Amino acid sequence: MAMLWKFMRVAKYSKTALSPKVKVRGIPTHSRHSSSKFVPSDSAANTPCLNTVELLGKAYSPDDYSNVTEKIISKVGKNLHNKKHHPLWLIKEQVKDHFYKQYIGRRGTPLFSVYDGLSPVVTVQQNFDSLLIPQNHASRRKEDNYYLNRDHMLRAHTSAHQWDLIHSGLDAFLAVGDVYRRDTIDNTHYPVFHQMEGVRLFSCHELFSSIKDGEGLQLFEQGHRTAHKQECHTMEAVRLVEFNLKQVLTKLMTHIFGDGLQVRWVDCYFPFTHPSFEMEINFQGEWMEVLGCGVMEQQLVNSAGAQDKIGWAFGLGLERLAMILYDIPDIRLFWSEDERFLKQFIVPHIWQKIKFQPLSRYPPLINDMSFWLPSETYSKNDFYDLARTVGGDLIEKVVLVDEFTDPKTKKVSHCYRIIYRHPERTLTQDEVHRIHQAIEESAVRELGVEGRF
Repeated sequence: MAMLWKFMRVAKYSKTALSPKVKVRGIPTHSRHSSSKFVPSDSAANTPCLNTVELLGKAYSPDDYSNVTEKIISKVGKNLHNKKHHPLWLIKEQVKDHFYKQYIGRRGTPLFSVYDGLSPVVTVQQNFDSLLIPQNHASRRKEDNYYLNRDHMLRAHTSAHQWDLIHSGLDAFLAVGDVYRRDTIDNTHYPVFHQMEGVRLFSCHELFSSIKDGEGLQLFEQGHRTAHKQECHTMEAVRLVEFNLKQVLTKLMTHIFGDGLQVRWVDCYFPFTHPSFEMEINFQGEWMEVLGCGVMEQQLVNSAGAQDKIGWAFGLGLERLAMILYDIPDIRLFWSEDERFLKQFIVPHIWQKIKFQPLSRYPPLINDMSFWLPSETYSKNDFYDLARTVGGDLIEKVVLVDEFTDPKTKKVSHCYRIIYRHPERTLTQDEVHRIHQAIEESAVRELGVEGRF
């Protein structure tokens, strides 16, 4: 479920919109590689603007609504939430694990099914119309969304899949994926982030079976819409659905953040849920909004083919939860390929506590070192230990980047890349050079290598 649109921040900086002249590189996915490129149409020679963009195996014709940038398209298919040991994957797996164990169906199988591979390219109808979002609603603006054309876009929320999944016959599901909104890039905002959608529908029997003397209670009536209910819902039904929703989410947050967590609910407005709320949690003395939720609009449920049921929906941001839980200070770190970041989340089980260790803010200095190996047995670990001994904590990383065998002498040469970075200040090339030279001399003296310095 989308977060409040009225709180969305509109990007104020300039971006280069996708044009028919821009060639988009191939885009990898977690399960396969799919290309993204412009393909000339039959009339391309006379009408260049009719060129099409191929994304995830489908072609889309740009028009006056197209505003997707090459930078944004390069993010499509990354699927960080499916990358094992990524912090977003850990959060997703924690939520899945909780729902699988906490909510069991009649046959002993998990009540909630999970969909984390749905395409981020959706129709405008899926993203807005199916959710009953009015044509003139501010959330539809080009300034806030990434459109491929007037009919297709990169989803702005995982709610774009609500109607389709309900229409397929599902009563309880979680949908996870990357979502795209035009926004500023800072430590808490990024134009691509990840959401988890949750939906649960109840029949009359499911909702009232545990209520004493509940046989005469009904889901629907011909009433009036108020701040507390929709006109077609009975107050009893809404109160039970609202209670169940808040109970489910409170249990989830407590399970993730621990017992004693303080939770409060704030009334808000979503176009496709009513009544609707935001959950705020008190974490380390600060109240933070973590998700939005509400009783689903019955018109949406009816149009999807579940006319005899009432339900709730919620949406949470995976980055938001991960930043709070792991104390990650910058949302851009989730896109980092720096092993210093990623390796912190390689843990034996998903519930292991992790305290993120900040990366150095200071720039690295990189120097290579090559030498011929001695004829005797040589171990890379010997060199690693030597380098760390000489360079101390100023050495951040040592990696073998090249190995060469001379075809005539059969001698073997190694080239190592040493990354120097001080955790508290900027290193100068002069002081790094002195350390690097000391490592070279020690390697010749102690390991018997022949320098190619």
